[in-house]
Amino acid sequence: MKRSNHTAVKLFAIGGILYGLLEILWRRHTHWSMILTGGICFTILYRIFRPLTVCSLWLKCCIGSTVITITELLSGFVFNYCLNLKVWDYSRLRFNFCGQVCAVYSLLWGLLTIPIHALCRWLYRRFGW
Repeated sequence: MKRSNHTAVKLFAIGGILYGLLEILWRRHTHWSMILTGGICFTILYRIFRPLTVCSLWLKCCIGSTVITITELLSGFVFNYCLNLKVWDYSRLRFNFCGQVCAVYSLLWGLLTIPIHALCRWLYRRFGW
């Protein structure tokens, strides 16, 4: 396996584990599909943030919110609609789309981008991935 493949696996594992832990702290439980979704999000954001050294944190938060919301939407359609796993349902919250994403969580994803960005910078500085 090439070095970049090893890096992607490591990033995926870091993102999946951390998101699973965050879910457990927030909702008191998680689902294996959220570990996959967290791994995908973190890997994508790391790849985006690594070359973006001159962008403002505000812009990075907007990018992070967008990436995570879109990934959550796609994951929701796969896991909740196609596979009928019923992992989450935001339909009771205002400004939701098909019960899979909502404005409140999109804003929270933007805030979550701040520690994600810091972790990405630290990983790059420490390991040079």
